[in-house]
Amino acid sequence: MHDPFPIPCPPLLADLTRPLANALDLPTLPLHIHEILFATLTYHLICVYLSPFLSSRLFPSIYPHLPPRTRLNWDVHVVSLVQSVSICSLALWVMRVDSERKTQQWEERVFGYTGAGGMIQGFAAGYFLWDLVICLRHVATFGWGLLAHAVAALIVFSLGFRPFVNFYGPTFILYELSSPFLNFHWFFDKLHMTGSKPQWYNGIFLLTSFFSCRLVWGSYQSLRVYADVWSALHIDNAGVLEKAWGVGDEVMKYATGANVPAWLGCVYLGSNVVLNTLNFYWFGKMIETIKKRFTEKKGKANGKAKEEDPVLVEGVALVDGVVDGVMLGANGKFKESGHMEIDEEGKVLKLHKTQVRQRKA
Repeated sequence: MHDPFPIPCPPLLADLTRPLANALDLPTLPLHIHEILFATLTYHLICVYLSPFLSSRLFPSIYPHLPPRTRLNWDVHVVSLVQSVSICSLALWVMRVDSERKTQQWEERVFGYTGAGGMIQGFAAGYFLWDLVICLRHVATFGWGLLAHAVAALIVFSLGFRPFVNFYGPTFILYELSSPFLNFHWFFDKLHMTGSKPQWYNGIFLLTSFFSCRLVWGSYQSLRVYADVWSALHIDNAGVLEKAWGVGDEVMKYATGANVPAWLGCVYLGSNVVLNTLNFYWFGKMIETIKKRFTEKKGKANGKAKEEDPVLVEGVALVDGVVDGVMLGANGKFKESGHMEIDEEGKVLKLHKTQVRQRKA
């Protein structure tokens, strides 16, 4: 299936990219560099301009009063929401209409190339390139785990331009099917809907989709790609691909017939292991987080709350002199909502209130 993106790569941009593509041995990169840059620029514009513009008007009592760190996190979640919905829709469409995928053997899955698969990898690489820049600039905010995820994901999807396991691009991007629910869960906290029924139902969808898409589907597809790469690593004859596939085969037009280098298999599979390990770790953290959201409500119903012990919910670590969160008394009432700031000399702690309200039973 040819690349369905309506705008072809400008010849000048392709020519400028070709030296880099040759150096990195990524011959199909010039065919999709415009899609990478288009995606990166689009997500940057959403994060810097569109999200602040719409969020300030849709949530005028909340978004403008958030501290800078939380506003950045908000805008990043908006980008993640847009990206996950759009890329998963495209991937599912490609997997449905691309008839060539249904008959491919391991040789085609490892060495083959289709324009539609390259488009998915281009948009995915563009997002993870943007994600990598954000994580590098704000590593104290997003942490080393997300930085490792961005690096590993960018490597995995960039190798598809070799082409190498181009077939699995749409397959692994379906990890993102759980991301909309993850973003909604975060937004419920910021909209003061922590512990609400909508957040509870969303949490069920989140855990179900994360477990199904990342742990079950992702682990199964990882085993498949491990088996295919293992077969490619043990080709006895470097010319077996030319013998097995005709010169006119479009899918195999970029296949060189050479064995897969050991370093390439190790880098790809190593990155895949990193991603899967993070998924299992994050699943445990998600269960813990969702459980905490509703522990206070259950404790109140059982009469186990201690009046003298206030509980900090929605709290975050102190970053750049700012803490945002909600102080919740044991009797279920919000005592103070807002954020605290430390002055430039680090001597005065100021609490900025944004809302005081009663939690509904």
